[in-house]
Amino acid sequence: MGIFQRISTIFKSEANAALDKMEDPEKILNQSILDMQTSLNNAKKQVAVAIADEKRLQKQYEDEMAKAQEWERKAMQAVSVNRDDLATQALARKQEHDNNAAEFHKQWQLQKAGTDKIRAKLKEMNNKIEDMKRQKNLLIAKNRRAEATKTISNTLAGIDDNGAANAFERMKEKVEKNEAEAAASEELALDYTGGDDLEKEFNNLKADPIAQNDALAALKAKMGKGPAPAQAPYASNNYGTNNLANVNSWDDL
Repeated sequence: MGIFQRISTIFKSEANAALDKMEDPEKILNQSILDMQTSLNNAKKQVAVAIADEKRLQKQYEDEMAKAQEWERKAMQAVSVNRDDLATQALARKQEHDNNAAEFHKQWQLQKAGTDKIRAKLKEMNNKIEDMKRQKNLLIAKNRRAEATKTISNTLAGIDDNGAANAFERMKEKVEKNEAEAAASEELALDYTGGDDLEKEFNNLKADPIAQNDALAALKAKMGKGPAPAQAPYASNNYGTNNLANVNSWDDL
């Protein structure tokens, strides 16, 4: 394949691809029906002319037959009055019209056969156009649905391919990482601030284990699980039971 032929092939392929892309099925369908309707209308005009020619030939045939019959009647009239000479001339004229009638009949039959074929073709074309009209709306609906499906698919593909979702996931991971790092920093700050470990130990001694044990013993006694806790004694000097007997006023307390 020569270089010029290859270039020509490339241009043709590019042109065909561009034309395919430019074609709108809905517009092409409408235009196809319009073109066929135009052809049908033109064909109807041609059929009308053909039918007119057929009718004209039929009339000419019938006229010649009528004239032949008229000359035959005249020949019979001449014979009735013993004018054989006129009868012979009348019969000769009748033969002329019979010959013409035969030729017109032949042409008429040929024209009729052609007209019948054109009529059949015309009917076929008309039925095809009507069928195309019925299918057009369905084809247009199918094409629109296909285009909508392609648009949805392309949109979904764009959503899957773009970086928006990926960026969102990266930022989510980054926020979670920052949150974890902040929690770790806060925990370390609590461990290494507020004095040394010895001071923390003494601070933890502020809780009263005896009171906690007494509360636990009281709960067990209430539930019938152990003896009642021992009552704490009053102070020996001023608040004992024996000393209260010797108190005469609030000043003695």
